Amino acid sequence: MYVCLCHGVTDRAIRAAADQGARDLSDLAAMTGASTGCGSCGDLAQQILDDARQSRRLPLAMMQMAA
Repeated sequence: MYVCLCHGVTDRAIRAAADQGARDLSDLAAMTGASTGCGSCGDLAQQILDDARQSRRLPLAMMQMAA
């Protein structure tokens, strides 16, 4: 799904940026251009980034508990 129409950034691109280390909207903007046009996608982009980062942390925590 397109999140940022100004720069053609998809939810998949946001999740990939999270995998590459994006931690906040500023990182995301630098990596993808999201929210640097009209800015109306900022809240949704941040939610997707937060969700992607949260999903990424879960397996690591589970691995630590198993060790």
